Amino acid sequence: MAGLSFDVLRVGKKYRLQNFGDTYEFEIERILANGDFNVKDVHTLERFRLKEVIKFGKGKDFEIRELSE
Repeated sequence: MAGLSFDVLRVGKKYRLQNFGDTYEFEIERILANGDFNVKDVHTLERFRLKEVIKFGKGKDFEIRELSE
Protein backbone atom coordinates (compact mmCIF):
# COMPACT_ATOMS: atom_id res chain seq x y z
CA MET A 1 0.00 0.00 0.00
CA ALA A 2 1.47 3.35 -1.04
CA GLY A 3 0.43 6.97 -0.84
CA LEU A 4 -1.32 8.69 2.04
CA SER A 5 -3.05 7.12 5.01
CA PHE A 6 -6.56 8.02 6.12
CA ASP A 7 -5.12 9.81 9.16
CA VAL A 8 -3.70 12.66 7.07
CA LEU A 9 -6.80 13.44 4.98
CA ARG A 10 -8.11 16.96 5.65
CA VAL A 11 -11.41 18.77 5.06
CA GLY A 12 -11.35 20.97 1.95
CA LYS A 13 -8.45 19.12 0.29
CA LYS A 14 -8.78 17.15 -2.96
CA TYR A 15 -7.48 13.62 -3.40
CA ARG A 16 -7.21 10.85 -5.99
CA LEU A 17 -7.89 7.29 -4.84
CA GLN A 18 -7.11 4.26 -6.97
CA ASN A 19 -8.45 0.83 -6.06
CA PHE A 20 -9.02 -2.29 -8.19
CA GLY A 21 -8.35 -0.27 -11.36
CA ASP A 22 -10.98 2.38 -10.58
CA THR A 23 -9.94 5.99 -9.98
CA TYR A 24 -11.88 8.46 -7.85
CA GLU A 25 -11.12 12.17 -7.51
CA PHE A 26 -12.88 13.78 -4.59
CA GLU A 27 -12.88 16.56 -2.01
CA ILE A 28 -13.26 15.84 1.70
CA GLU A 29 -16.34 17.66 3.02
CA ARG A 30 -16.56 16.27 6.54
CA ILE A 31 -14.72 13.85 8.82
CA LEU A 32 -17.12 11.57 10.67
CA ALA A 33 -16.62 10.21 14.19
CA ASN A 34 -16.52 6.58 13.00
CA GLY A 35 -13.40 7.20 10.87
CA ASP A 36 -15.36 7.63 7.64
CA PHE A 37 -15.48 10.74 5.45
CA ASN A 38 -18.24 12.55 3.57
CA VAL A 39 -16.76 13.34 0.17
CA LYS A 40 -17.81 15.02 -3.08
CA ASP A 41 -16.66 13.81 -6.51
CA VAL A 42 -14.82 16.69 -8.22
CA HIS A 43 -16.21 15.80 -11.67
CA THR A 44 -19.83 14.76 -11.09
CA LEU A 45 -20.37 16.60 -7.75
CA GLU A 46 -21.94 13.37 -6.41
CA ARG A 47 -21.70 13.00 -2.64
CA PHE A 48 -20.84 9.70 -0.98
CA ARG A 49 -18.94 8.19 1.94
CA LEU A 50 -15.35 7.17 1.37
CA LYS A 51 -15.81 3.74 2.96
CA GLU A 52 -18.36 2.93 0.21
CA VAL A 53 -15.46 2.96 -2.25
CA ILE A 54 -13.36 0.49 -0.26
CA LYS A 55 -16.12 -1.70 1.19
CA PHE A 56 -14.93 -4.68 -0.88
CA GLY A 57 -11.34 -4.35 0.30
CA LYS A 58 -8.12 -2.76 -0.85
CA GLY A 59 -6.56 -4.02 -4.05
CA LYS A 60 -2.87 -4.29 -4.90
CA ASP A 61 -3.13 -0.92 -6.65
CA PHE A 62 -4.71 0.89 -3.65
CA GLU A 63 -3.28 4.38 -3.34
CA ILE A 64 -4.40 7.82 -2.14
CA ARG A 65 -2.62 10.94 -3.37
CA GLU A 66 -3.37 14.63 -2.88
CA LEU A 67 -4.36 16.47 -6.04
CA SER A 68 -2.26 19.53 -6.81
CA GLU A 69 -4.28 22.62 -7.60
